[in-house]
Amino acid sequence: MDDKDTPRVGAAVRRRRRSLGLTLAAVASRSGLSVPFLSQIENERARPSARSLDRVADALETTTGRLRAAADSARAVDVVRAEDGEGVRRLVRGRHQLSALEFSGEPDLGREFQHRNDELMYVVEGAVDVEAEGRVHRLEHGDALFLSGGVRHRWRATVPGTRLLVVAVAEHIDATFDPRR
Repeated sequence: MDDKDTPRVGAAVRRRRRSLGLTLAAVASRSGLSVPFLSQIENERARPSARSLDRVADALETTTGRLRAAADSARAVDVVRAEDGEGVRRLVRGRHQLSALEFSGEPDLGREFQHRNDELMYVVEGAVDVEAEGRVHRLEHGDALFLSGGVRHRWRATVPGTRLLVVAVAEHIDATFDPRR
């Protein structure tokens, strides 16, 4: 398996094991894997094969997909390379407080959006028209537009090769919560 395709799931495995109140010995007994190997996985000193990861997931009463998703969320540093996609590219993987997408080409999604949290649009290249609150805002290279949560909007690229960066507070975060109320 290619090094970058091999999952780094140690922190996710440890969190899941602890949330179930299990010891490494209990997970070893359930999975048929050794305690030292499980310890190495949790400490990112070993990467499990697909079969071993299946056995760990079963022992932890979850799925490999959930462990991988949790591992993505646990990353403190994550590099997304330019060649990792075109069209719509997720720049922040996993579930974090920040969501960032890059749209490239000439997407016209033809629909209106409304998010509960704040959003920032930044034109990396080209130009877009953003319709918000009854006005059309033309954004060109280097321009940015801020939208408060709840503002209905739509946008379309107006120049071939446009690249738009959209950064927002992630939808799973309630950024509208005010602890003073």
